[in-house]
Amino acid sequence: MKQQKNRWLILIAAIITNLALGAGYAWSVFQTALLEQNTDWSLSETSLAFSISFAMVPVAMIICGPIVDKYGGKKVVLVSGILFGLGMFLTSYANSIIMLYLTYGIILGLGIGAGYGTATALTVKWFPDKKGLAGGLTAAGFGSGAIILAPIATSMIGSIGINQTFRVLGAILLVVICASSFIMENPPVQEKAVTTVNTDKDYKQMLREPNFWILWVIYTFAATSGMMIIGHAANIAATYNLGAGAAIVMIVGLANTMGRILWGSVSDKVGRYKTVALMFIVSAAGLLLLNLTQTLGAVAGIIGLVGIALSFGGFLGSFPGITAENWGASKSASNYGWMFTAYGIAAVFGPSIASTMREATGSYSLAFIISIVMAVVGMVLTLWYMKRVNNKAAIKTDVVSEAK
Repeated sequence: MKQQKNRWLILIAAIITNLALGAGYAWSVFQTALLEQNTDWSLSETSLAFSISFAMVPVAMIICGPIVDKYGGKKVVLVSGILFGLGMFLTSYANSIIMLYLTYGIILGLGIGAGYGTATALTVKWFPDKKGLAGGLTAAGFGSGAIILAPIATSMIGSIGINQTFRVLGAILLVVICASSFIMENPPVQEKAVTTVNTDKDYKQMLREPNFWILWVIYTFAATSGMMIIGHAANIAATYNLGAGAAIVMIVGLANTMGRILWGSVSDKVGRYKTVALMFIVSAAGLLLLNLTQTLGAVAGIIGLVGIALSFGGFLGSFPGITAENWGASKSASNYGWMFTAYGIAAVFGPSIASTMREATGSYSLAFIISIVMAVVGMVLTLWYMKRVNNKAAIKTDVVSEAK
């Protein structure tokens, strides 16, 4: 009974950690204020800070993963809190784009990666029987950051200014994450050994397998549209008259959060790959509705945003379990770090495509069309991968039967 209580306590600490780190998803609120304060900065320049930040996430996960797998997560999450809080605090002094890239981009991004990767990996290890649900709940904490912090940040910016907001939030979130770090630990050896594959593989073995690269491409396509929407939520709201930017950021954050729980639970019941294919369909439909907002109205646009965010959250909730099921749970911190590089690529290309198309054409329409194509290709790849896996399983069964 004690062990069960411990694992739920660790899950709660992981959710709190990710909730604090999820402040990074409120970027579009910060970006609007930064552009008003620094009139010589452009949308594409500031968007790159967000992209750099989330591109640093898999870098930190790769660096910290082996440490978490071997020694546990306490010190890694502690460092995460320091980096994240310090990065946000120092952003208040950013008087140039380059400094913004260093503080909000690199330092804060490394903090997100160290904490998010650790929290996600530990929950997968502690819940081998509920990988999808545990991964979804942990990832939901990350998505919830924008729901809670976007309106808080908006209010703070209005009353004390963007720079002081960065300082106050940085200090508070540093304390919250560092406090949560003292609860993080690896499960007992016997529970670590529970896995759905016969032999756990490390990242070197994983990277040599074609299946990894197929799933990596699918993950990249899956995350691109979500990162595009999150990075530009407030600006999309203004462009298409969807309502107040902070309100749209909250709606996207809520859908992102619910998607991680909903789809994670569904994937435990119907299978990861069927769920991924379904999420691609929902995401493509959402992008189409968003692209037709000027014809169908604001309600259609908001529904589209919700569909995209639900799917994006689901992708993030499903892939930790997919990685653990294919290559084992005991090395999940290291292995998922490499899988998560797909998210880093999406973090660069998604917002960049959106800002480039917006500045070139005055609309996000072309960016949405590109994302629709990626969603369709991602769905086809997922269905092909399912067939590939099923064929291999059938061949293996036939071989075993003949041997008997």
